[in-house]
Amino acid sequence: MIECNLIHESFKNNVKKLLFLGSSCIYPLNSPQPMKESHLLSGKLEPSNAAYAIAKIAGINLCSSYNKQYDTDFRSIMPTNLYGPFDNFDFENSHVIPGLIAKIHRAKINNEEKVTVWGTGKPLREFLHVDDLAEASIFALELDKSVYKENVSENFSHINIGSGKEISISDLSKLLCKIIGYKGTLEFDYSKPDGNPRKLLDNTIIKNLGWNSRIELEEGLKQTYDWFVSNQD
Repeated sequence: MIECNLIHESFKNNVKKLLFLGSSCIYPLNSPQPMKESHLLSGKLEPSNAAYAIAKIAGINLCSSYNKQYDTDFRSIMPTNLYGPFDNFDFENSHVIPGLIAKIHRAKINNEEKVTVWGTGKPLREFLHVDDLAEASIFALELDKSVYKENVSENFSHINIGSGKEISISDLSKLLCKIIGYKGTLEFDYSKPDGNPRKLLDNTIIKNLGWNSRIELEEGLKQTYDWFVSNQD
């Protein structure tokens, strides 16, 4: 409802450029890897986030439809998994990186012998620092309209934004233990869901246009952990 209202009101008020942000969860479960923009709607969605994905797909299609019918300049970018300062570090409902940071930090402070991580640790994930996404957003908006149009599909005018690198949840957990200085053990809870086994975006289009991520994962995780520690209540 929010996206439909914003996109429609942008049209009514002659907004010259609009940037719609989606998510890599728009792509099908077990999609070919890395996931190209053209893989959208080529298969069934991952059930646990299907509602969110369908909403994002609707937004992409709405932007594309306004562009086709009214020659608007509504652009869509699809970021991979994001992390960084000001994230939600809640133990119960956070995403993987802030959740692990909070959990491992607490274990270190409380001298806990082990940290439990959901799932098998085997799924591979791609991560992008929020500052990289901010720069990519500006880059996408500043592209000439004709250049953007030439590089996207008419029906689904979106571009993937990612780091192009992936890491297993197990290796991510170990890296965070190293950064945080936690010496205990990691235990993986196999009763919890893994989700998609792999979610790597194909970043060919945005790279060919001249954008690349610049913040390496370990550097970004250190910065994020420092922010987390400095902003504890």
